Amino acid sequence: MALITYLTTIRFASGAVAELPADLTELGLRRPLVVTDAGVVRAGLVARALAPLGAAGHGLPRFEGTPTNPTEQALAAALALYRDEGCDGVIAIGGGSPIDLAKGVALMATHAGELSDYAAILGGVARITSAVAPVIAVPTTAGTGSEVGRAALVTLADGRKLGFISPHLIPKRAICDPDLTLGLPPMLTAATGMDAITHCVETYLSPRFNPVAEAIALDGLARAVAHLERAVADGSDAAARAEMLMAALEGGLTFQKGLGAVHALSHPLGGLADVSLHHGTLNAVLLPHVLAFNAGHVGGKYDTIRARLGLAPGADLPAFFADLARRLGLPRGLSEMGLPRDRLDAMAHAATQDHSGATNPRPASAGDYRRLLEAAY
Repeated sequence: MALITYLTTIRFASGAVAELPADLTELGLRRPLVVTDAGVVRAGLVARALAPLGAAGHGLPRFEGTPTNPTEQALAAALALYRDEGCDGVIAIGGGSPIDLAKGVALMATHAGELSDYAAILGGVARITSAVAPVIAVPTTAGTGSEVGRAALVTLADGRKLGFISPHLIPKRAICDPDLTLGLPPMLTAATGMDAITHCVETYLSPRFNPVAEAIALDGLARAVAHLERAVADGSDAAARAEMLMAALEGGLTFQKGLGAVHALSHPLGGLADVSLHHGTLNAVLLPHVLAFNAGHVGGKYDTIRARLGLAPGADLPAFFADLARRLGLPRGLSEMGLPRDRLDAMAHAATQDHSGATNPRPASAGDYRRLLEAAY
C-alpha cells in the first residue's frame, strides 16, 4: 500500500498576490510575522507582495535578517520578534531561505524544546505536530520549491545543516505570482533554475514508489530545460518566468519521494560558515557527477528522461546537464566556487549523515562521496 498525499492550496497566476488578504482571512491570521531578507526588501518585492493589504501591511512586524543559508541564530531572533509582537502566523516572502526560516519559526513558536529535537536525522519527524503555526509562502525566485515543500533546512549553532521534515511544515498557502520573479538577475535565475532541475531529476530517480510524483517531476524537468535559458537571457520574458516558476513548484511537489546524493552533499556544503556556497549552484556542479555514479542503478529511467527531453537514445545525460550549466555561465567546479580542498573529507562524512542520501538509487559510502567531491572539484 502506497500512501500518496497532495498537498496544499496553491494560487498560481500573474497578479496572484492580490489574493493575500483572502488567504489571511481564510486562515484566521490577524498579526502574521513577515519573514524575508534584505535583498528582497531592496528589490521592492516585500512592498509589492504586501500592497494588497494596504495600510495594514505597513504595520506588520518584519524580520529582514534571513541569511543566505538559514541559521539557528537567525531563527532565534525571528522567533523572539514573533513572540514579542504576539504573532499568530508567518508570511514568508523571498527564495528558499526566508521560506525555510519561516517554517522554523512556525515550528518553534508552537513546539517546546530545542530546535535539534525536531531534526529528521535525529528522529524528530514524529515529534512535529499539527500545532505548527500557519505559513503563507510567497516565492520570489523559481528554484527551491520550498513554498510547497515539507522540509526546512537550517544550520544549527554547532555547524550542522539539518533537515526538518513533516507534512505539517508545508505552507498552508503558496502564492505563486510569476510577476514577482521578473527581472531576477541572470546568475540567480540560472542557479535557482538548476536547483529546480535537480529537484525534478533526483525525485524522479528516487526508488520510492510514487507514480504521481514521478509524472510531476518529469513535467517540471521538461518545462525547466525548455525555458531556463530564455529566462536567463531575458529577465522580462514573462512566459519563460511563469514556466520556470511552475517547474520549481513541481519540483517541490515531488519532494514526497525524497532526493538523493546531490542534496546529501549540497546540504552540508551549504552549511559551511566561512564560505558562502549557493545551494542551486552547488546542485548544478554536483548533478552530472551523481548522474554518472547512479548509472546502471535506475532501471530505464535515464531512457525516459532522454525521451522526455527530446534527446537521442543513449545520449550522455551527465554531459547534457554539465553543458547546460556551462551555457548558463555557472561555475564548472567546487574549486571555482571557493571551496577549500581541505574540507572534502569532512563534507564526505557529513553527506553520510544527511537524510537525502537514503533515497539515492545507489547507496553511497563516505568513500563514494569523497570521490564525487573530488570529481566535482
